[in-house]
Amino acid sequence: MRILYFSLDYTPHDHRFLTALAKSGHEIHYLRLQRGPRQTEDRPLPASVHQVIWAGGRAPFRWRQVPRLLADFRRVLRTLKPDLVHAGPIQTVALFPALVGFHPLVSMSWGYDLQRDAERNAFYRGLTRWVLRRSDALVADCQAVARKAQALGFPAQRITVFPWGVDLQHFSPGPDDGLRARLGWEDAFVVLHNRSWEPIYGVDVMARAFVRAARQEPRLRLMLLGGGSLAPLLHQVFQEAHLLERVHFFGQVSQRHLPRYYRAADLYLSASHSDGSSVSLMEALASGLPVLVSDIPSNREWVTPDQQGWLFPDGDVDALAAALIKAAQTPPATRQRMAQAARARAEAKADWAQNFRSLLHLYAQVAP
Repeated sequence: MRILYFSLDYTPHDHRFLTALAKSGHEIHYLRLQRGPRQTEDRPLPASVHQVIWAGGRAPFRWRQVPRLLADFRRVLRTLKPDLVHAGPIQTVALFPALVGFHPLVSMSWGYDLQRDAERNAFYRGLTRWVLRRSDALVADCQAVARKAQALGFPAQRITVFPWGVDLQHFSPGPDDGLRARLGWEDAFVVLHNRSWEPIYGVDVMARAFVRAARQEPRLRLMLLGGGSLAPLLHQVFQEAHLLERVHFFGQVSQRHLPRYYRAADLYLSASHSDGSSVSLMEALASGLPVLVSDIPSNREWVTPDQQGWLFPDGDVDALAAALIKAAQTPPATRQRMAQAARARAEAKADWAQNFRSLLHLYAQVAP
């Protein structure tokens, strides 16, 4: 089967899908809608994946480009003649095959497109419904996203739900290669945050809660990975609180080296306001790391309070600060039981190699 995998950009998630597809025996072609604004994946495409060169994929996407890109997308389809198009996010990428009436179209939600963007305004709600009506199947990474698609009118029987999952061998409990020792944090309680520094991920809530908790719990330390538009705010919050010496900014970390950061931490933290099945949450669970995450529907599919970790009310700075203190003061034996439960949850639900088979089965169902 000749498959056109069409995505917004080239991210670690795209690399994961393309690597698995390259081993599937199908002929895989990759199309990206934009490049930027930030480089998100530095690994090359799998050798057997064919990158399609077209008018897009060279700069950030702009809506005014749609007519020109749509004309060239028609050319791509005429030249390539794919048996199936796999496309997402919904309102941008899947829009193109929907506009030209291509079938079979497997649309893939990226979580935020249905849970956040679909509710931006009446135009986005209408656009989302329009693309979904023209999709032959939908891939969702959690039940919360599937329920949202159904609320927008998409039939439940045409939805395939599977968490994108992680490599359970790469992300696993183990030594941190001396990272804590190099930081001088051997006796500290280390919190890891590696969500993008954007408003949707509640990083302002995270920072202010850490400040309040750190004033009461002197052992608290924070590892911040990644980057984003709220970097100035984060630096300001920690600087004004005179806590910069208890926070370490690591910047972007490659997938190859990421496991050592999970292994160096005592707790994974995410204050995200909206998520599908968060890959970083699955990575933390697979690494045997207790978690503290916002109480939103998708997170409740992964975390049972006081088993794999804790939930806190979304956006509640005081509640998060209290939960951080509680986590730091939890006896080591209890945290070890949580670590084991976290790994068990990942093994049961987050095995990428197992979960990916659902996508191949879907392709076989919808392809002519």
